[in-house]
Amino acid sequence: MGLVLASTSVYRRELLARLRLPFDAERPEVDETPLPGERPVALVARLALAKAAAVSTRRPADWVIGSDQVAELDGAPLGKPGSRGRAVAQLEAMSGRAVAFRTAVALAGPDGRELAALDTTTVRFRTLSQDEIARYVDAEQPFDCAGSFKSEGLGITLFAAIESRDPTALVGLPLIATAGLLREAGFALP
Repeated sequence: MGLVLASTSVYRRELLARLRLPFDAERPEVDETPLPGERPVALVARLALAKAAAVSTRRPADWVIGSDQVAELDGAPLGKPGSRGRAVAQLEAMSGRAVAFRTAVALAGPDGRELAALDTTTVRFRTLSQDEIARYVDAEQPFDCAGSFKSEGLGITLFAAIESRDPTALVGLPLIATAGLLREAGFALP
């Protein structure tokens, strides 16, 4: 059984490598634009499965893992900022607030099977000054990260607390859920 990660994210590749299973990684080529009125939970679940399915069509004999993450603030999705200005604006909006990070993982299998899981991590941000936000954004340039921070780096200093069942979910791939889905698919893990 082959395993493919439908992602070019270095963060997801590093996380999946922890499970010590051989895998390939391929770009899924999926439009990540939210559908009109689509809630964050539905969005991440749809995108994780769409990514797995997109690569599965090219690799039909393999199991394919797709994952996606969306930060949810006041019921609206916050994606990857892409620029310094948007990163600063996201962190200003999250300052002193609790934000839900929805991380979905899906497996598409060679027999047409689909398995999926969703993790929610709540991050409570400290009240952040303009200077703290600017220093952080300039130091880590988290423009490719949902919510504009890297919890595995200096971003941890922005928080008052993290509430999670799986600490790897906030980085982009919930390994507890992923390992469970892989076992269900027939992969041998401890």
